[in-house]
Amino acid sequence: MTFPQRLKNVLSFFIGKLTLSYITDPSYKPIVRRFFGPDVDYSTFFLDADIWLMRNDFVFEFPRPTLPNVVYMGGFQCKPSKSLPADLEEFVQSSGDHGIVIMTLGTLVSNLPQDISGEIAAAFAQLPHKVIWRYIGQRPNNLGNNTLLVKWLPQNDLLGHPKTRVFITHGGTNGVQEAIYHGVPVVGLPLFFDQPDNLSRVKAKGAAVIVDIAMLNRHIFKEALMTVIYNSTYGDNMRTLSKLHRDQPMKPLDQAVFWIDLAEQKSISPIKQPHSFRAEAASQSGGSAPDAPQPPVRGKKGKQCVRRISRSFMIQEDLFLHLVV
Repeated sequence: MTFPQRLKNVLSFFIGKLTLSYITDPSYKPIVRRFFGPDVDYSTFFLDADIWLMRNDFVFEFPRPTLPNVVYMGGFQCKPSKSLPADLEEFVQSSGDHGIVIMTLGTLVSNLPQDISGEIAAAFAQLPHKVIWRYIGQRPNNLGNNTLLVKWLPQNDLLGHPKTRVFITHGGTNGVQEAIYHGVPVVGLPLFFDQPDNLSRVKAKGAAVIVDIAMLNRHIFKEALMTVIYNSTYGDNMRTLSKLHRDQPMKPLDQAVFWIDLAEQKSISPIKQPHSFRAEAASQSGGSAPDAPQPPVRGKKGKQCVRRISRSFMIQEDLFLHLVV
């Protein structure tokens, strides 16, 4: 790594610590006090987790060290596509052999500044493809006849449609994982949070082009779209990732259920958290090593817990769930 890259890493680390202290901690500490009592220290609470479910996948992730009680369940929410509503299917079929382009920037960003929206609309108008754009705001004046603006779209069903050629996304975890699942290449417009990190991983796999939204104009955006659509390497790489992701002996959600149920049986569980790790963490924080956790009362929590988890997509990518059973 170069010196500027190392400096950026250091700055990112301290910014992350500040974010944790002033944004994340104030939200989670009251929850810990409410459900686990005032005597539970939030800072060491995570060390008592018997199992960590990570919303990640090594098809998408870079190599990293991991512990026995870490279970990866990336893409657990992905599923086969369903039929589109009749009006949307008619629009998709009208694209002919060119196919469609899908654009959505998630639920947090419904529209963009008018000048950026105009540049995007101008680029879309030059494409022979049909475009479905989730957009809430003032209609761009230069919107082409090939572009359909919608307030909501069935993202998973569109990604699984055979006429979908490219997915324009902000890089949220759900969208990236669903694009991998369905094998659709990506043009990324990262905005904040984990989005640049997510898209950089897909780009490293050769399945995405990233556009800096601060530098975006109609020519840059159109060039990115044409590159991904007409250079078959991007689609081939994404379809390879899709095959690797699907080629598992057990579905991610079923795997999570299995390990949660096993973690409840601590007397036979092979995934107890290494006590040395807990001792080291405690020594670094100036405290004493916590006692080894006592086996809890066994129950049938696994399936119910994961079913509730599967209904919620507003979870951070990496630290998906700390489950203390």
